[in-house]
Amino acid sequence: METVILIGAILVVALIVGVGLVAGTRRRPPLAPTEGPAAPVRPLDTVELPKAPPTPEQAHAPPAESAAPPESAAPPAPALEVPEPTAGRLVRLRARLARSQGLLGRSLLTLLSRDVLDEDAWEEIEDTLLTADIGVGATQEIVDRLRTRTKVAGTRSLDDVRALLREELITAVGTADRSLHTLPHPDRPAVLLVVGVNGTGKTTTCGKLARVLIADGHSVLLGAADTFRAAAADQLQTWGSRVGAPTVRGPEGADPASVAFDAVRTGTEQRVDTVLIDTAGRLHTKSGLMDELGKLKRVVEKQGPVDEVLLVLDATTGQNGVVQARVFAEVVDVTGIVLTKLDGTAKGGIVVAVQRELGVPVKLIGLGEGADDLAPFEPAAFVEALID
Repeated sequence: METVILIGAILVVALIVGVGLVAGTRRRPPLAPTEGPAAPVRPLDTVELPKAPPTPEQAHAPPAESAAPPESAAPPAPALEVPEPTAGRLVRLRARLARSQGLLGRSLLTLLSRDVLDEDAWEEIEDTLLTADIGVGATQEIVDRLRTRTKVAGTRSLDDVRALLREELITAVGTADRSLHTLPHPDRPAVLLVVGVNGTGKTTTCGKLARVLIADGHSVLLGAADTFRAAAADQLQTWGSRVGAPTVRGPEGADPASVAFDAVRTGTEQRVDTVLIDTAGRLHTKSGLMDELGKLKRVVEKQGPVDEVLLVLDATTGQNGVVQARVFAEVVDVTGIVLTKLDGTAKGGIVVAVQRELGVPVKLIGLGEGADDLAPFEPAAFVEALID
C-alpha cells in the first residue's frame, strides 16, 4: 500500500513538471532573424578601457600648454610711393599752364606787333596786363619800359617782340631767392609752418609738399595742428603714409600750439630732416584766429626758430589774395608763397602782384590735382608758358 502511494506521488510531480515546460516554451517569442551581415566583433586591443583615476600629484599639476596653432603669415605692407623728381617739374607741366595762360601772351604779342603803336594800342596793352591781375604799379612799370624799348628797337618782328616781352615779364617776376630752407640744424630739424585761409587747398598742399621734400632726399615728419577738423588730420596722415612720413596728431579740439610743439619735439627725437606743420585754415578778417596763429608760432619757437612760413593762396582769388597775404604777413612773418590752382582760370599776373606787395617770393605753384603737381617756381619756365 505504501508502495502504491509513493509511485502515485512520483507520477503527479512528473506530470506537473512536464506541463510547466510546455507552457514556458509556448510563452517565449521566437528570435527575429537578423538582417544583413552580422556585426563585426571588435578585437580586444581596440576596446577603450576606462581610465584610471589621477594620482594626487597629477591632480594638482598645472595643465599642460596646448600646442599653439601655426601663425598665419602677416599681410605684406603696402609699397611706398616714389614721388617724381622735382627738378624740371614746371617745365614738364608747362603745357598745362600754357593752356590757361596763353590768352595773355597772345594778346600782348598781337598788340606789340602792330605797325603803329599809338596811344590806343598802349591803353589796350595796359588793360590786358591789369586783367591778368599783375597790379597797377607793376603794369605801369612794364608799359613804360616797353614803350621805351620799342622806340629804340624800331623794327618789331614777332620774334623780336616775343623776346622783348619775355625779358620784361621775367624782370617783373623778379630774381629773388626761391629756395626752401629745409636743411636740418645740428641739434634739431628744419621747421616749416604752412598757413592760409579756408578753402585754399592748404592740407593737400602740405601732403604734396611732403612728397616734394622726400623726392629731394629729405626725411619728413608731419604735424597735424589743424585740430578743429578731424578730417584734416586724417587727410594729412593719409598723405604721409603713402611716402613713409609719420604724422603727429592730437585729439579733436586739442590746443593746436601743443600739437605743433609735440611735432617739433618728436622730429628732434627721431632726428628727421624736416618737420612740416599744417595749421587750421582761418579767415584773415578774424583777429582772434590770427592771434592764435601768432601764439602757435611763438610756442614752436621755444625749441628754435621757424625756418619757413609758407602762405598758401588760391590763385583764382586774384587781388583778394593780395589782401589776405598782407594780413598773414603781419602776424607770422611770411617767408614764401605757395600759389595753388594756377591750372584753371587763374591769371598768372598774381605772381607779380603778391611778390610786389609783400616783398616775399613765390616758391611753389600748384598746377593740377595730381599728387606730384606741386612744383618749385621757376620764373623763366613760367614766363615762357605765359607768352606761348
